[in-house]
Amino acid sequence: MNNQKNRIIATTILSITTIITGCNGSESSSEATTSPPSAYACSIETNNTSNDLRIYQVMVESFIDGDTNIGHGTGYGSSHHNGDIQGIIDSLDYIKSLGMNAIWMTPVFNSEPLKGQDHWADRLDATGYFATDYFTIDPRFGDIDKAKELVETAHKKGLYVFFDGVFGHHKANIMPSPTGQLPSGASNPVSYPESLPFYQEVAEYWIKELKIDGWRLDQAYQVPTDAWTEIRRTVDQASSSVTYTNSDGQIVNPLGYMVAEIWNNENYIKETGYGEQDNPALCSAYDFPVRYRVVETFAVNESNVGNKGGKWLDEGMRLHALYPDHAKPNLMLGNHDLVRFGDLLQRGNIANPEDAEYWQRYKAAISFQAAYTGPITLYYGDEIGDQLDGFSQQVTNDTCAIDGLCDDHVARTSAKIEGISVSLNTKQLNLKAYVTELMTLRAQHPALSSGQRTNIIATENAYVDHKQFTDDILLYLVSTSDQTQTLTLAANNIGSKGTLTNLQSGTKLNLAGGLYEIELAPFEAKFLSVDQPSIEGPIENDSSKPNPDNDSFMAQCDNPTMNEPGPITETLYVVGDFSDSNWKHVSSRAFQYKGDGVYQVVVNEKIGSYKMQYASNDWAQQFTADNTTLSLGQEATLVPGGYGKDTATTIFQAGHYVWSLKFANDGTPEQTMIAQCP
Repeated sequence: MNNQKNRIIATTILSITTIITGCNGSESSSEATTSPPSAYACSIETNNTSNDLRIYQVMVESFIDGDTNIGHGTGYGSSHHNGDIQGIIDSLDYIKSLGMNAIWMTPVFNSEPLKGQDHWADRLDATGYFATDYFTIDPRFGDIDKAKELVETAHKKGLYVFFDGVFGHHKANIMPSPTGQLPSGASNPVSYPESLPFYQEVAEYWIKELKIDGWRLDQAYQVPTDAWTEIRRTVDQASSSVTYTNSDGQIVNPLGYMVAEIWNNENYIKETGYGEQDNPALCSAYDFPVRYRVVETFAVNESNVGNKGGKWLDEGMRLHALYPDHAKPNLMLGNHDLVRFGDLLQRGNIANPEDAEYWQRYKAAISFQAAYTGPITLYYGDEIGDQLDGFSQQVTNDTCAIDGLCDDHVARTSAKIEGISVSLNTKQLNLKAYVTELMTLRAQHPALSSGQRTNIIATENAYVDHKQFTDDILLYLVSTSDQTQTLTLAANNIGSKGTLTNLQSGTKLNLAGGLYEIELAPFEAKFLSVDQPSIEGPIENDSSKPNPDNDSFMAQCDNPTMNEPGPITETLYVVGDFSDSNWKHVSSRAFQYKGDGVYQVVVNEKIGSYKMQYASNDWAQQFTADNTTLSLGQEATLVPGGYGKDTATTIFQAGHYVWSLKFANDGTPEQTMIAQCP
């Protein structure tokens, strides 16, 4: 926590500024919504410190049973369901030993059973995500004294502590705050601005009571952005009002970090989370878009889509340009609502825990996290390659929830903590050591967590970034191929004029004839320091930029509409997660027949990454690209679609685009394309 040493001064200035501008966290909720709030900037100090966050996520009820006298004993997933706060305290040394510097716990507030509630409600109570009393610790997890012990012990060990804030919904039997406030409206979602004072009090209470360092924000899209601005202001003020002694003996303020869960694409995260450049809402959000690209590159996603490469990763990283400057995306590999990476490797029939490739792909995915600019989060068990025996394929029957095998909770397995609940095998220990090595490397090299990224190579087989933060300059290389390869890097392209040093092995790579020859084993990652950087710096790769040049009929935007039906009897639409339609059929995305079996529609598109299918109004007819990826200006095979078969495409320049579908005379799908209009 060395970066905290100036936070008292910084937050004092922040408080003075707040008083001068006449803004405070207790202003009426009607003022927060009926008139635009004054712009409230993200704290530079908090944003800079958050880059170096290495968060370890704990699902409390499925983690460690530290007190056998308490526990829910039921829940979603396959765990023992008896995890508690004592179990987290017992595991702090283990978490710290991984090189992590923060923990995020799922909600620990009391969810009081309703009279006669069924077992499904009991299971939901164990998650903590529908609370009754936001100001009391769930007695099945512990009590206020145990929670205080956890926070104080974590701080002494150099770990920040983040609680999970559910500020958009609650259980029906909600209890008032200490000052008598209650949320307003329905229980899911609540109404804003009327509910704002209640949730401001929640956010403030636990910072002042326990000195927690901030909040993870569940389903953050349920809360309006202007309300988030006011809650963030409250968190900043509360954090500036209390102090604790950190592991270095420094008296510091709680960090005041807030990170949103918005499970959607970049444009939606910006709209509902980050807000605008000149009017920030939240300052950090989980990077779901890049998470999916990582698993689709090194494994498969939950819909069994994979086989991507370095270009796919680079496209996702470049889309960060959509976000305002204050945005701090936080990259995770998994969480309690996603399928574990190890199970995805098996779902894709790629590798099993008995295979060396399983562990190498795991290392590759974690290496991408380690090289990521911005905060990162590691879900418990990822450090040992955890997976659920007997599960890999999606279970869709009615009993999946009873068996704990539904995709949205199957990752809630009993924690395997070395020396506490299990003894790890050799392969698990090897991955754990690798994670520790990379987290230590990340702590030592700010270029990894805070550096400017310049992509050097982005092909189907490899990905290379140049990372620089002041005089800390390095290269991150990772293979996205199952074949050994040799990369040839020109010295002028990577901004180097001397040796490169492998930061893990210490070996040096010499320059020969202006080139470096670097061998990568399948899915191997390397971190190389640039020992003698050139004044000119690196040259950004442009091979992943789309090439829209195509003069085929399907690429033309002005083809006349034919006065005949064509081979398809129902009107088809481009239906996807576009901001103008959000998976709805809208007339502006309806195809028209252009002749020769071709249907087209021209749409004004925004920059972004999108998922879609081509579907009739009743979804009876659905079509998608064969490999579920559509590159600009390139024809792809059109095939029948369906659940989990969405086509993905990336648009880097706003403007008009023509979507095209081609069918045979008998209605058999043939080709699809998207092309930019002149």
